[in-house]
Amino acid sequence: TPLDDPQNPLSVRIIYFDYDSSDIQSQFRETVEAHAAYLVANPNVVLSLEGHADERGSREYNLALGERRSQTVKRQMVLLGVSSSQIRATSYGEERPVSEQHDDFAWSQNRRVEIIY
Repeated sequence: TPLDDPQNPLSVRIIYFDYDSSDIQSQFRETVEAHAAYLVANPNVVLSLEGHADERGSREYNLALGERRSQTVKRQMVLLGVSSSQIRATSYGEERPVSEQHDDFAWSQNRRVEIIY
């Protein structure tokens, strides 16, 4: 399937964010557009957008930041024609880190939205 083809932009299912930002970086716009096009072509498919943050900041702040990140991706997909009922956006804040390290690289890996089909 196109979701499993490593040559297809749909195989990219993580969007990373800059520190304290919920803006989609230009390098991930093609990924968001590809997933939006897939959802438009497959109106019965539903996905989840899981927002995450690094450990810096309070728990409440990080939950809100993860929510802003997932909502930003959802909003962009809806602008590209996806039905909002096809997307569930949620936040885990700092609760599900990819890396437990405490350095810039680890934090950059934890600032993300995961696209889950």
